[in-house]
Amino acid sequence: MTIPEIQTVCYVGAGTMGCYNALVAALAGYHATIFDVHASALDEVQATQAQFGAFLTNAGFCDEEGLARARDRIRVETDLSVATANADLVSESIFERLDVKRTLHKQLDELCPPHTIITTNTSALRVSDIEDVVDRGERFAALHSHLGSPLVDIVGGPRTSAETIDILRRYTESLGGVPLLLKKEHPGYVLNAMLGPLLSTALLIESRGSAPVEDVDRAWMYFRRAPMGPFGMIDLFGIELIHDSWQFRSVDPEMKDSQRRILGVLTPYLDRKELGIKSGKGFYSYPDPAYQADTFLEAAPSLQALHATLASVVVANALHLANLGVADPQQIDMAWKVGTHLDAGPFEILDNMGADLFKDNLSKASAAGFIDTDRHRSAAQYLASNQKHERS
Repeated sequence: MTIPEIQTVCYVGAGTMGCYNALVAALAGYHATIFDVHASALDEVQATQAQFGAFLTNAGFCDEEGLARARDRIRVETDLSVATANADLVSESIFERLDVKRTLHKQLDELCPPHTIITTNTSALRVSDIEDVVDRGERFAALHSHLGSPLVDIVGGPRTSAETIDILRRYTESLGGVPLLLKKEHPGYVLNAMLGPLLSTALLIESRGSAPVEDVDRAWMYFRRAPMGPFGMIDLFGIELIHDSWQFRSVDPEMKDSQRRILGVLTPYLDRKELGIKSGKGFYSYPDPAYQADTFLEAAPSLQALHATLASVVVANALHLANLGVADPQQIDMAWKVGTHLDAGPFEILDNMGADLFKDNLSKASAAGFIDTDRHRSAAQYLASNQKHERS
């Protein structure tokens, strides 16, 4: 059921997230317009949404009849003024370039009707880095979705009104989503602020030749009972998305070597146009990746140390988020479990691991360059002052 404040949504960017989010909105009864400056991108919308539709029907989210009705509510447009003319909500999902996003949001602010709520689906940038270019700061926020997950991050900027946050919360719930209202903004929100370091650690391990791609994924899948490992997830999200998030990121001097190593792993895949699932090949070949084979996990029980490194990176970043006051442990565990479909959040992993073993793993991961000094210190601070983790 739709909410009264929103009937028409404009999705700016016909990439993966724009197509997926438009389809989910249309399934909920909203009218959706997808805008892109490239007509060729709009030509691919139907095919892309057909793939998502198959995924959603197989998952029981909708049936074929509902999917057909949803397609009738979606249109595409190459003229931004036409696309936004009747929009109650705009969701921007273009690539992660701050200068480009700022230019676009200034234009959206000028074009959209006065009542329109404008949102960014940025994965890593902060609302406050963008919002000063719009006059309607009270109706500007981040509304960040996760592909294949009902989790939706909602975070306001310095001027965002409580009414806007409430509308976005109810809109998210109308989609069947699970809203996570952050207490304060943070790059990567909550889930990505833990998931990103996990993927980065996997890429750094590969860059050093410490373990093959398959073993990294085996370790994570076996001990976390996960359907795929870090490299499978990179293929799912898109290798170019992970590459661009590092290519255009300003990093501290301490992280320069990590940035160089990670780009060194990913760039050859881009050069070969091996982008992951969408291109049929990435770290694995699709539609039948090796990690889905019955025998894939046979050697996994011996990879406990590799899993300990990966898990400790996730836990350390969770502690860092709690220490900063971005979200509390209960919210962080919820975000992780809803976002990854796994059965244990990072604070639950910590409780099972034990503080002493975690401290040892934290020191090893930090020494190996998988965790920077600030996060190591922040995690240790939180652990020292919160020996017992209350999630209720």
